[in-house]
Amino acid sequence: MTNLSTKIAGKTFVALVLSFSILIAGVPAIPGQTAHAATSTATFSDIYATAIKKLGVPYKMGAEWENDRKFDCSAFVQYVFKQNGIKLPRTSKQQSKVGKYVPRNQLKPGDLVFFYSPIHHVGIYIGNGKFIHTYGKPGVTISNLNSGWWDKHYTTARRVL
Repeated sequence: MTNLSTKIAGKTFVALVLSFSILIAGVPAIPGQTAHAATSTATFSDIYATAIKKLGVPYKMGAEWENDRKFDCSAFVQYVFKQNGIKLPRTSKQQSKVGKYVPRNQLKPGDLVFFYSPIHHVGIYIGNGKFIHTYGKPGVTISNLNSGWWDKHYTTARRVL
């Protein structure tokens, strides 16, 4: 076969496999993004201890989690969980699709809380209506989930622990 024939045959095979998996299972055979909490023994205490050490670290839009001297909101969450053996995707929008949905009235410490529509902010719920996150001038800080601004912009939550 020529290279072109091989490429066409390969694409046809992939299309057939996907079509068959949808027909049989009703979903494509493409794995979704998940938090890898099952392989970690992390507890909320571990998450909290890691997060609280970063209070006051400056905010920087687009910062990567590997740089623990500046964070944006999703890099901060990704960093805290990664330090405890839990791999999360990079953006808050992607993070809002991992784990299990949690109704607001059932939040537990360690749950991820998300804001805006479309989602573009994330923090870690720490209990008693508080969450730790980073934004703007305060950098990593603790805020009240039930206060006016955060309360009005709350969107959803996910459990990855």
